[in-house]
Amino acid sequence: MGTLFEKIFGKKKEKNGEVESIDSVVREVLEGTIRRADIQAGFEIKKEELGENEWNLTVEMQGDDEELLTQKDGQLLDAFQLLVKRVLQHRFPEARVNLVVDSGGFRDGVNQGLIDLVEKLKEVVLEKGKSVYCRALPPKDRKFVHQYVAQDERLRSRSVGEGLYKKIKIYPSKGHERNEEAT
Repeated sequence: MGTLFEKIFGKKKEKNGEVESIDSVVREVLEGTIRRADIQAGFEIKKEELGENEWNLTVEMQGDDEELLTQKDGQLLDAFQLLVKRVLQHRFPEARVNLVVDSGGFRDGVNQGLIDLVEKLKEVVLEKGKSVYCRALPPKDRKFVHQYVAQDERLRSRSVGEGLYKKIKIYPSKGHERNEEAT
């Protein structure tokens, strides 16, 4: 009798003496889920090897139900991404896999909207030398904003609040409290 995780996520399998690959597991999970959910969509997997046991995986989904995948801020895309990520973590505990599930450039559109928002807030912070707050965001969007703000050495950011949706405080870093015109 197997563990609960083995029943949900499956066990490592060997096919003809070879251990299964990450792409084959992703393909198996997505095909099975799409079929059972009766979603009219296909997908393409792009795999980039970063080093030993480290990959970037991008799954691009397309098809008749593409609009369904991106409704409600892409919650279905997030669900596919979470499911596949958990299965990979279970079957390949030693591997580091950065996974993104997207459809029709949806994630790029969301990220561009966040960049536009942060750029507006950044101007206010640098001009006035005071902190500003970004609206409450889910964890994946907060992570993106923090990474984007970190690229500008004049600014810092941190999450503020309780629960899943927290605000982001963007403030000047030490030595950059005011817009320095003399450089």
